[in-house]
Amino acid sequence: MMWWGSGDWGWGWGIVMMFGMIAFWALVVWAVVAVVRGLGGPRQASPRDPEATLAERFAAGEIDEDEYRSRRDVLRETPQQARLVRRA
Repeated sequence: MMWWGSGDWGWGWGIVMMFGMIAFWALVVWAVVAVVRGLGGPRQASPRDPEATLAERFAAGEIDEDEYRSRRDVLRETPQQARLVRRA
């Protein structure tokens, strides 16, 4: 029994099946990436100490001593002190 030419699907079905295969593999890749990211757990940046960051900038020479001291003093203020300074 020969199957030559039976069905007569034409070019349209070939294009539909090609896009279907691309969509299928895109879905497989997306699922693998989602699973791998899920197994790694949430990735949250650890909060850095602002004074440590300031000290690093001072040590690298990005800021001078006066700026370092003034910014450090601002960081060490309590929220109540900061409100009083802003109102004045």
